[in-house]
Amino acid sequence: MSIVKSLLSRRAFTALAGAAVIATAMPAPSFAADVTIPIIVKDTTSFYWQIVLAGARKAGQDLGVNVPELGAQAESDVNGQISILENAVAGKPAAVIISPTEFKALGKPIDEAAKSVPIIGIDSGADSKAFKSFLTTDNVQGGRIAADGLAAAIKGMSGKEEGEIVILTNLPGVGSLEQRREGFLDQVKTKYPGLKVIADKYGDGQATTGLNMMTDLITANPNLVGVFASNLILAQGVGQAIAENKLGEKIKVIGFDSDDKTVGFLKDGAIAGLVVQDPYRMGYDGVKTALAVSKGEKVEENVDTGANLVTKANMADPKIDALLNPKIK
Repeated sequence: MSIVKSLLSRRAFTALAGAAVIATAMPAPSFAADVTIPIIVKDTTSFYWQIVLAGARKAGQDLGVNVPELGAQAESDVNGQISILENAVAGKPAAVIISPTEFKALGKPIDEAAKSVPIIGIDSGADSKAFKSFLTTDNVQGGRIAADGLAAAIKGMSGKEEGEIVILTNLPGVGSLEQRREGFLDQVKTKYPGLKVIADKYGDGQATTGLNMMTDLITANPNLVGVFASNLILAQGVGQAIAENKLGEKIKVIGFDSDDKTVGFLKDGAIAGLVVQDPYRMGYDGVKTALAVSKGEKVEENVDTGANLVTKANMADPKIDALLNPKIK
């Protein structure tokens, strides 16, 4: 071999070796890098769903997943959510996360969607067995917690777990709300025979309706001592009615979920307690679970994300404070 050929061979070897080092040093592309997992919520405008979306957004950042945030402008927009689901599936994502607006109406659309992509459910159920995993508060237990909280508040006021109470549900046919109602009524029946449910009413998804319903109940029922408002929107309206009529010492209210307004009512005594979920975890773990499913990994079919009764006495506890003041940005 000539000196020139020897030098060329050495240079070629050095170049190839350098290329090999560079290739080895470069990280392998992440599986999640090109993965899209849309999350479809009931209502993009409410504080509760903003927390869910914040959790999903953080999971997307941590896991390198594209997480489009989709949803209607109101929880009652069933047809809008069905269209959003169909459009999301048409984009051929790795999986879809959804919180159904209505149990019956979303059953068949979810069944159909699941033929194309894995479906992960959060918060509320649907008339479908197609969910690969379902992450939610145990809403029946949440209703029981609300009943216990209301009974304790009434006893603290009057010295006994007795009197006329009402239950207000935000919308008919919503899986999570019906489960809360079921748990509440069952707990009252089995544990608190002295509490008499004199009204069991449904709203229309508007806080002003909750305000008007509560105002009418106050007028028509002078012996009323307790109220369970089964979601954030109703808790806002009921709390406002109690505050405006200065009845916090006479009528005890337990709401569900929290925002600045209801926490203000809690501090001022218009609301006695709030059953608070962990929506941030629901959104974060929803994305994490959906990614695992898209990779063929085994996941739990049902995950309870937890609920806690918040009162004026425990709201400063670090764990409770984190639930009341989640980071949504």
